[in-house]
Amino acid sequence: MIKATEMKKGMVIKIDEKPCQVLDYQHVKLGKGGAVLQTKFKCLLDNSTVNKRIRSEESLEQIFVEKQKYEYIYSDGKEHIFMHKETFEQIELTDETFENGTLYCKPNTDVEVHYLDGKPFTVIMPNAVELEVTDTPPAIKGATATNQYKKATMETGLIVTVPPFIENGEMLRVDTRTGDYLERVK
Repeated sequence: MIKATEMKKGMVIKIDEKPCQVLDYQHVKLGKGGAVLQTKFKCLLDNSTVNKRIRSEESLEQIFVEKQKYEYIYSDGKEHIFMHKETFEQIELTDETFENGTLYCKPNTDVEVHYLDGKPFTVIMPNAVELEVTDTPPAIKGATATNQYKKATMETGLIVTVPPFIENGEMLRVDTRTGDYLERVK
């Protein structure tokens, strides 16, 4: 059991007797009443989204989640193949489990697969990945009066907003949590 204030994104908690993953939460102070946490959960049984208010002093039951290291191998349509880092066993996951991972993961990217009751329910990617720019317009000479940003298409199809000096063929570090450009890779 944990206090509601100890809740973190990604945790799996039992809500209404169902395992739910915390997607987002916000601490809210109501007028006369006490503080509450406005939370958004993903129910792992049916993939539905639930919004719920939880009092900050309330206790919640945290569910044990097994975490295993895998390597992303390739995608074939809506099926994604991963290989266990120690046993070399391969598993196949769907778009629901991998979500937008194909935009960030190249083959041979290390990921963490979370299991609940022996079934994989989510893939955790590294916080940042290095991707190559495949298409971006050239910088406009003399356009330095304001911060001019442009769109760049990465090798995985991800579109990132980048500074004007970025050119095709450069390697960039991209945050997988927000999709933002972080820096050039030397």
